[in-house]
Amino acid sequence: MLADYKSYIECQEKVSQAYKDQENWSKMSILNVARMGKFSSDRSIQDYCNKIWNAKPVSIDLKDYVQTEAQLNVNQF
Repeated sequence: MLADYKSYIECQEKVSQAYKDQENWSKMSILNVARMGKFSSDRSIQDYCNKIWNAKPVSIDLKDYVQTEAQLNVNQF
């Protein structure tokens, strides 16, 4: 259960040391964001559905919803 705890502590110490150099930390943070690929939770969930779960879409018949007190109308698309 704690087999990797030592390496976790060692890594956390490196992170703590790196954070002390705020200029370099900022540079690393900016570069990390700049090098990230496009992320979309919708795309990720779709990938899981297609590649891992083999789940197929299910159509749901929604009715129009109207909440008059709040003057809220949510219509079917």
